[in-house]
Amino acid sequence: MAATEKAKEYLHQRLQATSDNASPAFTSIPIIDLTRSFSESLADRQSVADKINEACTTVGFFYITGHGIPQAVCDATLELAARFFHELSADAKERIHMKHSNQFRGYEPAAYSSVNPEDDSKETKEGFNWGYETGLDPTGGDGNYVELDGSRDGGVNLWPAEADLPGFYQGIAKYYGYVLQLCRHLCRLFALSLDLPEQYFDSITTHPGGIARLIRYPPSTNQKPLSQLNSDEEIGLGAHSDYECFTLLLQDSTSGLEVLSPDGRWVSAEPLKGAIVVNVADFLMRWTNDKYKSTVHRVVNRTSKERYSIPLFFSINYDEKVETLPSCVSEENPSKYEPITAGRYVLDRLAVTIKTGEY
Repeated sequence: MAATEKAKEYLHQRLQATSDNASPAFTSIPIIDLTRSFSESLADRQSVADKINEACTTVGFFYITGHGIPQAVCDATLELAARFFHELSADAKERIHMKHSNQFRGYEPAAYSSVNPEDDSKETKEGFNWGYETGLDPTGGDGNYVELDGSRDGGVNLWPAEADLPGFYQGIAKYYGYVLQLCRHLCRLFALSLDLPEQYFDSITTHPGGIARLIRYPPSTNQKPLSQLNSDEEIGLGAHSDYECFTLLLQDSTSGLEVLSPDGRWVSAEPLKGAIVVNVADFLMRWTNDKYKSTVHRVVNRTSKERYSIPLFFSINYDEKVETLPSCVSEENPSKYEPITAGRYVLDRLAVTIKTGEY
């Protein structure tokens, strides 16, 4: 559990940050247009990769536009999220409850888990979680998908019955397929941004980890504007850093995502129509020998409206054992981390989030 302990220590250090922190503070989240990354010109693709490098070494968060996912698909998927939480009966949710899964899949009631178990605040969010399936992969996959724990069960997701929520699976599959391919495209940009061959990650993203969630945040019962102080709030999702390589987040028009600057101030990542939020996660920070920053963030719905968001936490193939990237180590800067299997790292991190001890 050494990796989990290191992550816990990192979170604690970030939450104790002050204006004296050596890392530069930020007051906004950069916006990167991906349009040129789809060009046949390597120079065009590299220009976008350079912007990603800058964002990942400073803020650790950025918006992407020009990503190629139709707005209609995004809007329809957010509508599916609302339908899931409002139309699915309590009995139907119980049948797909997370307690029935050993891979953290299914319906997640409010306060069933906490991303920061040491924080006594009660999280108000509720969610639905699923992971990679061959049928969700537009490429068809390579048939070698391995779960977090190394098993090859396949099909471990807990989906609502079609009769309980017509069209749900098909709609989710459509969006997931778009996002999965976008993640693979981003992997090539990350490779260029790290001075690696553009196809460096291709062979280890053939059956990738891709845990996704629908999340509902209820309206605030005590609406307060964002404070620049690290004070207790009515928390939708507690302060944390993500576990995998990177996260793609689709959010509706209701604000709530807040990102922690190194000077200890919370910066609002307001929803931008047509944009998706990308953030570096702990595994990529580890993989880059801390070159890329996994930034602490939280969600506080300060409004009178419900908030919906859909993150996808992207990882390489879970059965890959990886060590620090070659472009991120040198004699002067040796690796700070031991090799680790991608799935085991994520599983260990997830195991400490379930407050009830059930999973």
